[in-house]
Formats: sequence, C-alpha cells, structure tokens
Amino acid sequence: MTNNNSPTLPAISVRGVIKLGQFLKLANLVEDGAEARILIQSGDVTVNGEVETRRGSALKPGDVVRVNLPEGTNGAQISL
Repeated sequence: MTNNNSPTLPAISVRGVIKLGQFLKLANLVEDGAEARILIQSGDVTVNGEVETRRGSALKPGDVVRVNLPEGTNGAQISL
C-alpha cells in the first residue's frame, strides 16, 4: 500500500471533486487530455498504488497519483 503522505510528491490543491484526467492536466503530469486518456487506458496511471483505467474516476484529498512514463515515474498528491 502506498503511503499517502509522501514528502517527495508535490501537493496540488483542489476544491471539490476532480476527475483523474483533469487532475493529471492540472498537476502538469501530462501535456493534454489526449495524453491523459492514452496513459490511463494503457494502465500507466495508479491512484494510491492501484492501477486506475477510468479517466472519470473521482479523486479525493490525500489520494496519491503516479504516472509511469518512458523517462520515469512522476506523481502528485491531492490536497485541500
């Protein structure tokens, strides 16, 4: 299980509910929605250590999102 209080990941402030695809763009983990869709559908995105393949999956404060890219893994944590 992933430690949701990872000090190495940036904390991105979000108000209300945000969907996974939107969060990837907000956190600058992807260039655009098309890249987000491809990475999510390919199984290259995890939320709290679990692969998430639904672009519209709702995230909540404390969730840790990581993206596996050819140049390495990058991620961010959702905060209030």
